[in-house]
Amino acid sequence: MSTTHTLTATFLRGLAEAGFDFSSGTSDVFKIALYTAMTGLDYTTTVYTTTNEASGTGYTAAGATLTIATNPTVDDRTAYLTFTDPAWTSATFTARGALIYKADGATNPSVAVLDFDSTYGVTAGTFTVDMPTKLIKLMAGV
Repeated sequence: MSTTHTLTATFLRGLAEAGFDFSSGTSDVFKIALYTAMTGLDYTTTVYTTTNEASGTGYTAAGATLTIATNPTVDDRTAYLTFTDPAWTSATFTARGALIYKADGATNPSVAVLDFDSTYGVTAGTFTVDMPTKLIKLMAGV
């Protein structure tokens, strides 16, 4: 069974509980961790995990800190948010997918799973994740 890009149930529940803040200047820190296999990463993923996490030169466990590209925008009852493209330089490793999570130092709740659809590698170069332009899309009822 293939995993696709998905927001996690933990994230959706956290929105209702005001557990995530994506505004500029927020104290919330979001990270992206890379994985060699997507086993166990899906809609039900609740927290950051080290299982199947990528390793190698230029990659540090727990991944990279993300930067919000713009404040959330709203267009016709739909809110959008994305992050700038994270990159690992002077890197040698492979990755099949990623987990975006809130790095809170305690539970590290999940936000989204990204499936690259294939394994990609880098040897003594730069590994960049091209973030979807509308990674988080929330729609109001009509």
